[in-house]
Amino acid sequence: MKLEIRDVTKTFQSKNGALTALDAVDLDVQAGEFVCLLGPSGCGKSTLLNVIAGLDAPTRGHARMDGKPIQGTGTDRVMIFQSAALFPWLSVFDNVKFGLNMIGVPKPERQVIARKYLQMVHLAEFEQASVHELSGGMQQRVAIARALALNPDVLLMDEPFGALDAQTRDLLHDELQTIWTETRKTILFVTHNVREAVVLGDRVVVLSARPGRIKKIFTIDLPRPRQIESYAVVDLAREIMAVLKEDVLASTRDADARLLQTLEAQMVGDDVL
Repeated sequence: MKLEIRDVTKTFQSKNGALTALDAVDLDVQAGEFVCLLGPSGCGKSTLLNVIAGLDAPTRGHARMDGKPIQGTGTDRVMIFQSAALFPWLSVFDNVKFGLNMIGVPKPERQVIARKYLQMVHLAEFEQASVHELSGGMQQRVAIARALALNPDVLLMDEPFGALDAQTRDLLHDELQTIWTETRKTILFVTHNVREAVVLGDRVVVLSARPGRIKKIFTIDLPRPRQIESYAVVDLAREIMAVLKEDVLASTRDADARLLQTLEAQMVGDDVL
C-alpha cells in the first residue's frame, strides 16, 4: 500500500471558534493509482492533500506512506498547485532543473533529466524561453516537468487546471493521461470538475460538505485514453453529480449564511459607530 489514511481529522482554530475541515477520513491508495478527490468548496480536499504532503499535521489520526508515518515534507511527495508557481527570472530549462539543484544532483545529470521531462510534456523547443512568454497551459506543463524531474513516488495535484480555459484543460487531460501511463506515478488530484475526475481517475473519492467525510468512492472502469465529451464519461459524471449535489447545495447555503452573519455584524458595528 502506497498511502494509508486512518481516522484523519483536522480542526483549525479561528476567531469564530474551532472549525473542523476533515472528520475521520479513512483512505487507502495503491502504488501507481490515479485517485481524484471531489467535493464542494470547503470540504477539506486541499487540507487532505496538505496532510499527505506533510505541510500540515492532522489533529487526530495519521497518514502513512509505504508503512511509515508522514512527518513533514519530502521529495518523495511533490505538490502541484493551481498556479504554476514558476520562477519568472529563470528560463523554462532552469525552472525544471531548480529542484535538482537543491538536492545536489550533478550538473550533467541535471541537464539530461530536465531535457527528458521537457520532451515528455512537449516543450523541448521552449527550454530557453522566459516564463512570461508561455501560455497558462504551457506554464502548467513546465510545473509538471519540474515535479517529475524529482522522480517523486507521489504527485499531489491541487486543482492544477482550474484556472485554464476549457480547450487548454482538455489538451492537458490528454497529456496527463499519457504521462501517467508512461510513468505510473501515484497521483492524488483535487478537482471541482466532475467530468475531469471521471476522465482522469482510476477512482473518484466524493467528500461531503464540511466537515469533510468520505461519502462514496466510485471505481472508474472506462478504457483510456478518455475524452471529456464521450457519452460514457458524461453518464458516469451524471451519476457522481447526483451523489454530490446535496452536499454542494448544503455548502452553498452555509456560505450564504456565513456571509449574512458577516454583513449583520458589520451593520451592528456601523450602528454602534
